[in-house]
Amino acid sequence: MRGDEAKGPLDFALIGILASISTILAQRGISIFAISTYDTDYILVKEKDIERAIEALIDERYEVVH
Repeated sequence: MRGDEAKGPLDFALIGILASISTILAQRGISIFAISTYDTDYILVKEKDIERAIEALIDERYEVVH
């Protein structure tokens, strides 16, 4: 799903979105707190890391809306 907006609710057939995003952030040393619900996932980032997280995701062609 790289390059597309990962905005819920998402079809259950789509897999690996949370894994992809968390891997990108982990590679930059950015900790996350993930919350999964029935139809979407939330990825929380510490305020001090938010700009770096946004930059990391944009670098990997994710569209970030905040």
